Amino acid sequence: MNHSRRHFLCRMANLAAAGIVLSAAPAALAALPSQTGARSLAFEHTHTREKLRIVYAVGDKYVPEALKKLNHLLRDHYSGQVCRMDPKLFDYLFRLKQTLGSDAPFQVISGYRCPATNTKLRQKSRGGVAKRSLHMEGKALDIRISGVSLHDLRDAAKASRRGGVGFYPQDKFVHVDTGAVRSW
Repeated sequence: MNHSRRHFLCRMANLAAAGIVLSAAPAALAALPSQTGARSLAFEHTHTREKLRIVYAVGDKYVPEALKKLNHLLRDHYSGQVCRMDPKLFDYLFRLKQTLGSDAPFQVISGYRCPATNTKLRQKSRGGVAKRSLHMEGKALDIRISGVSLHDLRDAAKASRRGGVGFYPQDKFVHVDTGAVRSW
């Protein structure tokens, strides 16, 4: 047995002994917020009206069932296609939430976009949709937070230096992604 597998099995055994089971069981997910190192996020999707408040990670481990729920929430709301979102994006949002001191949900304007949706949006946009958009890779979100100015959200995202930041005040959102550090 190699070292990393042994470490993983020991960690899982310790979590199980402590009563933490990272599985699909609703009771297990409900118990996660009280665990040390639990990282949670809350979302409201502006197009689907879906809401989700979830612990997506505990310590250095992501919660697989939580990631599935996040992938579904952040699906292409035009086509219904689901993509595996980059978990680093959730870490980015978690740090933004801490920096801003807000517990308000992230309002999602756009998450994943399939290539066909991206092409359609490019054709009818005023130039705000990139041909090789990171939305198509599950590495970008367009967001805002009730009670937080767009300027403050943009500035916090830029200061974090975790990826790209686009500012769209006329459309009332900030784009964040886990690509190269840049802003527009």
